[in-house]
Amino acid sequence: MRAAFLPGDSTVELREVPDPAPGHRQVVLRMRASTICGSDLRAIYREHLGEGPEAYQGVVAGHEPCGEVVAVGPGCRERAVGDRVVVYHISGCGLCDECRAGYRISCTSSLRRAYGWQRDGGHADLLLADEEDLVPLPDGLSFLDGACVACGFGTAYEALRRADVSGGDTLLVTGLGPVGLAAALLGRALGAPRVIGSDPSPVRRELASALGAVDDILGADADTAERVRKLTGGHGAEVAVDCSGAGPAQRTAIRAARRWGRVALVGEGGRLELDVSHEVIHRQLTLIGSWVTSTVRMAELLERLVRWELHPEQVVTGRLGLEQAGEAYARADGGEPGKVGIVWA
Repeated sequence: MRAAFLPGDSTVELREVPDPAPGHRQVVLRMRASTICGSDLRAIYREHLGEGPEAYQGVVAGHEPCGEVVAVGPGCRERAVGDRVVVYHISGCGLCDECRAGYRISCTSSLRRAYGWQRDGGHADLLLADEEDLVPLPDGLSFLDGACVACGFGTAYEALRRADVSGGDTLLVTGLGPVGLAAALLGRALGAPRVIGSDPSPVRRELASALGAVDDILGADADTAERVRKLTGGHGAEVAVDCSGAGPAQRTAIRAARRWGRVALVGEGGRLELDVSHEVIHRQLTLIGSWVTSTVRMAELLERLVRWELHPEQVVTGRLGLEQAGEAYARADGGEPGKVGIVWA
């Protein structure tokens, strides 16, 4: 089968490798969609910067896989040939408190392996997956919808649920890349009557507007927080979610939040320096660090997307075949306004 690897130096290698065979409680998936995440670009594609859970081990790339079961190993209890599934991209130990709660992303065992980082991921014709890592994909969603949920939409949904977004909240999203677009779209679906978006990129602001993801859209500079307050009668947003991973935008999210507001930090990276007393304590803010999601929340999101008739694939602006994996990564790294996905017919 064909498989894409990321040797660093902003390059992609497409190789022929043996087809996988399922072991005990494992399945083989025929890949149908596998999208590219900003974390792949930040920590693997340009150069191998990751350590610990982000250490790339020279495996097949891609941690946002979605496909169809084509082979089932002994001991499988739930999955069968023909099942449509999303892959939760972390295999944990299955025994720690985090794994038992579904948050395998936070498993600290030496047995923890991430698809596309420490075990073969989704940028290949076939993927070997553990049965327990699979979440059923409802018939009302496409394979590309499922791939978007595997990380980006799942991550955004987790942050919004932890921030308890509801119909009583104005929502601010700083950073309107794929995860930020997901947060805006999902925030509206959860009932937020007003969504404000902020991003320095004109093309990303244009896409957010075209998708109807935001009611008000702002650039990103030192005055953005003040503009948010003016849009909200001087109060600020009840909930702010940063999806940029950039210090200035993280500060904007905190400073633009209403007193007693909730701020979720989702975007990886950035350095943040604050006057903690003045900007956090005295304003009674709740700060939330939110990392990916759980298998439970992912299943909940997939069910709700069908009910909401919301299709995550609308944030995908680049769709290429596996043979074009190099171009796909170059586009994702070169300012593509939305998500880039590798798709199979």
